[in-house]
Amino acid sequence: MIVSVLQENLAKSLNIVSRAVDSNPALPVLANVLLETEDSRLKLSATNLELSISVYIGAKVEQSGSITLPARTFNELVNSLSRERVDMRLDAATHTVHLRCGGQTANIRGIDAEEFPPIQHSETPDFSVNGATLREMITQTAFAAAREQNRPILTGVYVKLEDKKLTFAAADGYRLAVRTAEVDEEFAEKQEMVIPARTLNEAARIIEEDQDVGISLPSERNRLSVSVPNILISSQLLEGRFPDFESIIPRSFATTTVLKTGELLTVCQRAEIFARDNANSASLNVSPAESEGAETQVLITGKSAERGDSEGIVQATAEGEALDISFNIRYLIDVLRVIKEDNVVFRSNGAENPGVLQPENRDDFVHVIMPMSK
Repeated sequence: MIVSVLQENLAKSLNIVSRAVDSNPALPVLANVLLETEDSRLKLSATNLELSISVYIGAKVEQSGSITLPARTFNELVNSLSRERVDMRLDAATHTVHLRCGGQTANIRGIDAEEFPPIQHSETPDFSVNGATLREMITQTAFAAAREQNRPILTGVYVKLEDKKLTFAAADGYRLAVRTAEVDEEFAEKQEMVIPARTLNEAARIIEEDQDVGISLPSERNRLSVSVPNILISSQLLEGRFPDFESIIPRSFATTTVLKTGELLTVCQRAEIFARDNANSASLNVSPAESEGAETQVLITGKSAERGDSEGIVQATAEGEALDISFNIRYLIDVLRVIKEDNVVFRSNGAENPGVLQPENRDDFVHVIMPMSK
């Protein structure tokens, strides 16, 4: 293999594919990046067997070939090079790549490409989604997925395709995030799957808002593929049945409050400083005004028996009954960070019942948080 590429293109591509490399891979070759020449392009790929990422970059190919190189070493080296042309020549007998960039040279020893597991990508999408929409759907749901592996199905994001509607949902047993969107494609049959949250988070980092993102539905290998220009991502789906989340979304409320999103976030962040010592429990107190539509105050309190407390007031409009409820304040912070609208609506049916947050005047995103005992 003899190939030349621009340093900035190689560095950017390595930063992307390296996200699929685990720090402690099951096989030594999985710590490597696969380099393959294809016509006048260089293809870089990495996988942890669950998540796979491939990136194509333009190249001058004098001799075709392939090799795997240690991802961390190669990435660090390329990022340290000057922004010039990078020339790479493979010695197939020793699996060593001689690299030259300007006056800098290096030799990197790799592993034969034959030992790298085959990567299954589908380059023919079944439907497409606007990049900005898909990124928002991911950021507004994936954060609510479980991180512990005791219930593996909850570490993923449930995805449903039905008619012309796309639904994402994630839950960890204490909170639930649901986001819907209309798509151009009409699905004749309902399709359901659970995608690892990590896969979607990596896709969100790669997707640009002005791109159309191609989605290839699972085949017999139970893998989903996501494609944008010159980048392919594929993921193994999670096996199991996602819980029936629709039944836990409250439909009626005793208290409805409209607050400024930014102000509420700031006050919650202050309360969290002290609530850390109390299992992150903080209280939210709503006292509706006597006259309908008049402003009132919502009090958010975080307390620490050893370090003190924080009380913050947010101006709001509230209807219904007075409310004094406790939540994991970090969960409130997480959802407020992904709401772009100026106002957020908080609803509850009492201190023992879940709280529901939604951006004002939008019904395509709902977030449910279970209360904590006082």
